[in-house]
Amino acid sequence: MAPTRFTGECREVDPGACFDWLRQGWAMFLVNPGVWIGCTVLLLVMLMAISIVPLFGQIAAHLLLPLFGAGMIKLCKRLNDGEEPEIADLFAGFRHNAGQLVMVGVFFAMGIFGIAFLAFMLVSGGLLGGVVTGKVAGFGIALGGVMLAGLLVMVLSVPIIMATWFAPALVFFHDMQPLDAMKASFAAGARNFLPMAIFGIFLVVALFFAMLPVGMGLLLLLPVASGAVFASYRDIFVGS
Repeated sequence: MAPTRFTGECREVDPGACFDWLRQGWAMFLVNPGVWIGCTVLLLVMLMAISIVPLFGQIAAHLLLPLFGAGMIKLCKRLNDGEEPEIADLFAGFRHNAGQLVMVGVFFAMGIFGIAFLAFMLVSGGLLGGVVTGKVAGFGIALGGVMLAGLLVMVLSVPIIMATWFAPALVFFHDMQPLDAMKASFAAGARNFLPMAIFGIFLVVALFFAMLPVGMGLLLLLPVASGAVFASYRDIFVGS
């Protein structure tokens, strides 16, 4: 009999599940910290080198993120299956379903840069209005534009992140089409909004502290976060 086709069906988990994901991410890091740190250093160096090019470098980095994300979860899959991981696993996304993964990056980049453009228009409009109005009142208009832009970015970024959070894993492991994978990822995030929100807040706080020592904390945060994302994917998606 042919195996049942993976449809992206998800289940609802308890809010406390996010802490178990983090525990699993930490356990995966401890299995082979050398490979994890090597992959992380290589990834950061490549992304920084690409991002040096103004505008086009930023766009290229966003397009490549799902491919590297697939590589990181491939490394997690090897560890989960008791296999020996390799630094070459970081490039697994370039060898399997690369086109579909790039399309996920295209949709992600379109969303992020679209939000950034709207925020820029609001901020520039507020500043222009402030200059025209005058000193005191103008400062209030300009500040209002900045606050509105920040709120808009925060609100509109949530559905984009939800749609791309699990998409690399769904495309890479289950050969789902980019839009189908993003729809399934969004549905899983919406169904598990509370644990995902707690997980996201923890990662944002951890990222702040990881960046303090010249970004050295990323050598620990990225591996643990990758393992936690893989654990959440295995926990939420039925048949994964």
